[in-house]
Amino acid sequence: MMIRLLKLFVGLWLYGTAMVAILKAGLGNMPWDVLHQGLAGKSGLSVGVTSILVGAVVLLAWVPIRQKPGFGTVANVVVIGVAFDAMAPLFPANPALVIAVPMMLGGIVLNAFATVLYIGAGMGPGPRDGLMTGLVARTGGSVRVVRTSMEVAVVVVGFVLGGTLGVGTVLYAVGVGPLIQLFARTGLGGPALAARGDAHGAPAPAADDHAAVKVSECGSSSPEPAPVSAKAWLGRMRSAART
Repeated sequence: MMIRLLKLFVGLWLYGTAMVAILKAGLGNMPWDVLHQGLAGKSGLSVGVTSILVGAVVLLAWVPIRQKPGFGTVANVVVIGVAFDAMAPLFPANPALVIAVPMMLGGIVLNAFATVLYIGAGMGPGPRDGLMTGLVARTGGSVRVVRTSMEVAVVVVGFVLGGTLGVGTVLYAVGVGPLIQLFARTGLGGPALAARGDAHGAPAPAADDHAAVKVSECGSSSPEPAPVSAKAWLGRMRSAART
């Protein structure tokens, strides 16, 4: 249990740190962070506090779709926001391109590593991922359609509110999935997640894997290779909880 808690909290702290690096690089945020930054600019709150509040609101949306949070869900709401505000002063804001590009790329890599640690704890999905799986179960839609619709919506709203949308947003969307698969093969995400890819990086046909449980907790894209049914998705969620 202590190892799982350590993986959870280290993963969430590193996730918040990755958010800082990507946002302060000024080249485009992770999808949900476009919304967080836009809301923070309008409200005068910090991005970390805004992230916590948005996570809490998303958790409330779990009630009508009958999702149940785990310990990791609540920790996700709080720890990532606290980590963001604590680490933000350590990074330069809107640095020169020679610094901004490595910050952005390093943030994307760190985010993927943190995601694998967080999944490996197996203590419950993040609020945004739980909302996604709940909507999949209630609507019968595919994971790809539901997740994409959610993220397009938050990016559009965040951009209208003043959030930064740019090359970093695109690179995150296309790059974080392969990076998560790469780090998963280290075993840090548990045996089920490690089984997601074979030695050549191609998805392996493992029925009990849970690589799709989290592709961003605080707002990442879920790279599903093909639409899956709500029943199959929820089966993977239960498998993840037992890891």
